[in-house]
Amino acid sequence: AMYRHHFGAGSHELVAGDVHSLDSASLPDLELATASFPCTDLSLAGSRHGLEGASSSAFWGFIKVLKNLGHRRPPLVLLENVTGFLTSHGGGDFRNALLALNDLGYSVDTFQIDAANFVPQSRQRLFVVGTKTKAGAETSLQDGFLESDVRPAALADFIFTNPDIRWNVRTLPRLPKRRHQLDDIIEDVPLNSEIWWSRERADYLLSQMSPKHRAEAQRMMDGKAWSFATVFRRVRNGRSMAELRNDGVAGCLRTPRGGSGRQILFQAGQGSFHVRLVTPRECARLMGAPQFKIEATLNQALFGFGDAVCVPVIQWIARHYLSPALNELCPQQASGQPELIRAGKISY
Repeated sequence: AMYRHHFGAGSHELVAGDVHSLDSASLPDLELATASFPCTDLSLAGSRHGLEGASSSAFWGFIKVLKNLGHRRPPLVLLENVTGFLTSHGGGDFRNALLALNDLGYSVDTFQIDAANFVPQSRQRLFVVGTKTKAGAETSLQDGFLESDVRPAALADFIFTNPDIRWNVRTLPRLPKRRHQLDDIIEDVPLNSEIWWSRERADYLLSQMSPKHRAEAQRMMDGKAWSFATVFRRVRNGRSMAELRNDGVAGCLRTPRGGSGRQILFQAGQGSFHVRLVTPRECARLMGAPQFKIEATLNQALFGFGDAVCVPVIQWIARHYLSPALNELCPQQASGQPELIRAGKISY
């Protein structure tokens, strides 16, 4: 519903269904196929059932679609998932996914990006790019990729310890420095709004904090001006705890399954504090989509943005990786064409 409301009809066609049932013949010719398949079975907070789990096995449905495309397979493939994908089943799931792309004629590259380089949200994600290459093409490991800000040591080690995978690792520029803080994305919500929690509920949240976090909350309350932090509930040693984050960056937006994924805003200063959930508009801003059209319930918005990819991260990948790669693979087709995704400035 959120996608359709924002994009409307026309050139954007959304097919809501099971990827395992998708008919490859119904797809148009493509330059890029991308999959952000469910992380439920891959994340450290999930079941860790891996690519054979009920949700994350959607990856194999995506591979089936690519396989059935035959000679119409796109020149580029992009995968996105949580960083736990790298360690799922001791790295076996990640390796099998890359080999599956190799089997379809794609050499592969991988890198990791935290959305906090672009927006005030900590959101580490692992990316894979598959580039269509001829069978027998030599592995390419460009100089300068080791232990860079997009390929930390664990990722570089995986590349070097899996030489049988057909790699095509490209050098990427350094990630930008974030220009916005959490304060910049906060909506001005009147204190008499019903979305603010009751005093009793807010006090209970404060009581769930550790002494260290309560001291930080008190420091914020002692300030002359309003300041903002986010709070997540965590289970620590069998107890539900409230953990305050006050470094100008929100925690990772998650879907509200089970309730613990709801990100809480803590506003304090002038001797008092107030508590509410992060609003849908604030979620959109944290995902780098401040102008996204929103007509959805709070839960729908939290699910939609919690499952989304961060827009400026994808813009950066498109500008520095996908568009140059497409120009190299299809120079006649790409010549004079616009970039796959246009990058733009974020204005709140």
